[in-house]
Amino acid sequence: MAKFLKNNALTLVLMALFAASLIGHWLTGWRVALEDLQRHGEAPITALAYLADPAFISTVFENWESEFLQMSVYVVLTAYLVQRGSSESKDPDEPERDVLPSDDPQAPRLARQTGALGWIYGHSLGIALAVLFVASFVLHWIFSARQAAKEAAEHGQAALTALAYLGDPQMWFESFQNWQSEFLSTAVLVVLSIYLREKNSPESKAVAATNSATGA
Repeated sequence: MAKFLKNNALTLVLMALFAASLIGHWLTGWRVALEDLQRHGEAPITALAYLADPAFISTVFENWESEFLQMSVYVVLTAYLVQRGSSESKDPDEPERDVLPSDDPQAPRLARQTGALGWIYGHSLGIALAVLFVASFVLHWIFSARQAAKEAAEHGQAALTALAYLGDPQMWFESFQNWQSEFLSTAVLVVLSIYLREKNSPESKAVAATNSATGA
């Protein structure tokens, strides 16, 4: 068990932080919903019932959407674009790292494949993150549309269809407010990693590395 914890500590800690944040999101969102219901003289809902509330679900996937967009774009852009001096960039002066198909007998089987299978495996990380982004975006859209329909019904207004809601400014306001922060934070990380260090982190250059050194 000790070896398992040591070998998987980074994932375990990140998932624990994720779970704690999600629970905090749920409980604080429920308290906000209770206050809103009280102001409108409506019956309160339980914490478990709030888990199925479209307002809560849409905000969950609204945030996941932006994170997966950031990571998918970042993974793909760093394959083609460089930032001299950044630990987050490949070194443009180094030879191409990946040549596919690989002739290394110890390489994963798919890395030794030619044709479509080899191409898909060679881009599988970017593809997987893009799929997670699309899935999160769709779920955000669907539940945000349901929340908008719920609010429209409360005010005696006609609700937009889910398809029509895709063109509603509210939908894109929710998305863009998260997207801009993700791209800004990534750009800041790229630039700061040129000049600043974090000892022993693979996301940082060695502490003694020159500012012009590129790559971790």
